[in-house]
Amino acid sequence: MITDVRLQHFRSYNDASFEISPGVNIIVGPNASGKTNLLEAVLVIARGNSYKARDQELVQFGSSWARLDTHMPSQTRVVKIKSEPTISKSFEIDGQTVTRLHQTRTLPVVLFEPNHLLLLSGSPDLRRTFLDDLIEQTEAGFGSVRRHYRRVLSQRNALLKRNPKDLIEQLFVWNVRLSELGGQVAKRREVLVRQFNEHAEALYDNLAGQNNRIDLEYASRFSPDTYESQLLHKLEASIELDVARGFTAYGPHRDDLRVLIDGHEANETASRGETRTLVLALKIMELQLLEKLRGTKPLLLLDDVFSELDGGRRQALTRYVTDYQTFITTTDADVVMHHFTDSNIIPLGKSE
Repeated sequence: MITDVRLQHFRSYNDASFEISPGVNIIVGPNASGKTNLLEAVLVIARGNSYKARDQELVQFGSSWARLDTHMPSQTRVVKIKSEPTISKSFEIDGQTVTRLHQTRTLPVVLFEPNHLLLLSGSPDLRRTFLDDLIEQTEAGFGSVRRHYRRVLSQRNALLKRNPKDLIEQLFVWNVRLSELGGQVAKRREVLVRQFNEHAEALYDNLAGQNNRIDLEYASRFSPDTYESQLLHKLEASIELDVARGFTAYGPHRDDLRVLIDGHEANETASRGETRTLVLALKIMELQLLEKLRGTKPLLLLDDVFSELDGGRRQALTRYVTDYQTFITTTDADVVMHHFTDSNIIPLGKSE
């Protein structure tokens, strides 16, 4: 739980401090007033990075550094970002400085923003990122596996584009490593999807007020139990095709999360209301699962999603968030305050 935060040279903020309530905090202001920037600051404090900007973009234009200070009941945390001479970032936690927040040092946090409403209808990469971000918050070491997989995939793709004479011999090493890492990524995703599937139908029915069969599946060409060996075999067998394409066509970077409602693909048959209820159910399950696996209540960041939900879904979301420290951005406080009798209002002007 965060009690206060100070932003210096961070995004649109020159120097601003805010007192934070342990319950619901409503950040209200017109567009371009810094609402989302404040949420970004909380996210950087909690997990070390922004969801929409690179580190160098977090430093206020014209400044060479940014700093975030926050206090919690049992911890003081400072984030320092320098853009000169090169970009660098460090975290000071109770006086101890580290350059990266490993999973055990992060604060559990769930972000829900308007783009997440495209989770089912948008690109498969949105769904893969949704799964991987949650696993990274709950499993120590997964962040490293995820980064190494991306690096090996990039190196293999670069080799495919060069197409040297001894390509097959050079690719074998990358195929083996990609398969090892890919098997780890896929297996952890599949476990997470099974955990979601245990609760998805009951939660959806509760939110929608009706009974539907909801199924979540990890969609892959390979079985999770033998993913590594199957992927290696496919990579070896499809080298010529990969060279022609110029990229690696198989692996967890091509897998997907399937969501079915009454046996039909949600992204093909679900109505707009059903889709939004499904996405809401996924985000609530993310919140509950993160709390269960981390043993502490996550921070909840809602970036302008109340305006995207109708009254019934706003009310449904309200029922699930009142027990968490919540940050809600809005241009219309009345829309949000109607659902919360006791909240901390953080008003922002036209510019910071």
